[in-house]
Amino acid sequence: MLTAISILLAGFFVLTGVLWAMSPGKPEPFHDENGNLIEDSISEKIHVNINGMEQGMFIKSKNASNPVLLFVHGGPGMPEYWLTQRYPTGLEDYFTVVWWEQRGAGLSYSPIIPVETMTAEQFVSDTLEVTRYLRQRFGQEKIYLMAHSWGSYIGIQAAAREPELFHAYIGIGQISHQIQSEQLAYEFALEYYRQGGDTNMVKKLEAAPPTMAVPLPADYDALRDGYMHGAGIGTTHDMKSVITGIFLPSWQFREYTLGEKINLWRGKFYSRSPSFGLWDKMQATDLTQQVTKLEIPTYFLHGKYDYTCAYPLAKGYFEKLDAPLKGFYTFEESAHSPMFEEPEKMRQILLEDVLAETNKLADPE
Repeated sequence: MLTAISILLAGFFVLTGVLWAMSPGKPEPFHDENGNLIEDSISEKIHVNINGMEQGMFIKSKNASNPVLLFVHGGPGMPEYWLTQRYPTGLEDYFTVVWWEQRGAGLSYSPIIPVETMTAEQFVSDTLEVTRYLRQRFGQEKIYLMAHSWGSYIGIQAAAREPELFHAYIGIGQISHQIQSEQLAYEFALEYYRQGGDTNMVKKLEAAPPTMAVPLPADYDALRDGYMHGAGIGTTHDMKSVITGIFLPSWQFREYTLGEKINLWRGKFYSRSPSFGLWDKMQATDLTQQVTKLEIPTYFLHGKYDYTCAYPLAKGYFEKLDAPLKGFYTFEESAHSPMFEEPEKMRQILLEDVLAETNKLADPE
């Protein structure tokens, strides 16, 4: 018995040591081809007081005078900058990219957050306050707002509320009416697994259908991540498991300390707490009725295989949305994360359409 305990303890300390060594927690500076620090570049991890709470963000740019692009991550409670270690976007070549980690998530996780502030309305307010901070810091009258998944739920509301702060709104995996999206994902997956002969998954799904009321049934929710990734309609089209595709890689990210990696997952579960109702409110909200008009150029970037936020619904929302200029872009090889799955196409759209205030590359109407 003592030998077994000793082996377990030794294994624990070795694993902790490996994780510690993989967690220096410092952003890598930008160097040129000769190894020299790039002048006017910025690579930092900071905390800023946003509406009374310290909130963290990574700011990355090879030229700090480039246009500011604020990325509003998904979840609720799941920052995405750490994924760029595996899926580099190249955005820092052309923008000053701000990977803000929202209230209660990642760098911004804290056990003393007032529970009454964990509301969708507060997150919209936080988005606008972060925007004001960035405008002042970088001396830019307007910035670009890019929002993904859950982030697009709060991001599009922020853009509608104070459009004068933004050059354009870019929705990736844009939410429209999420409870309806769950129905479409379920129907797609049932057909997928039936055609593939996976009778075990078919039986599980048939026994646990989603409803059109929130909260979603617990037995459906327990299947959700697994069936979506198994069918190629989850985080990325080729990601088959949240464990191997997200959980394990998160511990390899070098710009978090070990404590920050732990807080990444504490924040995810904290933000999804039923007591806050963030997930349920997002599911129940029909954005096609709530946000019908934006006063700035609007771009939706969506993976064809995305049923996490269903592609057909996003396209329908786009067609109804009133904006002075808009473009919808289908990513043929992507599911829910086209900025990671097809980064070259994303950069081309941002450079040739978004910055130029046109929609020449958009899908034909």
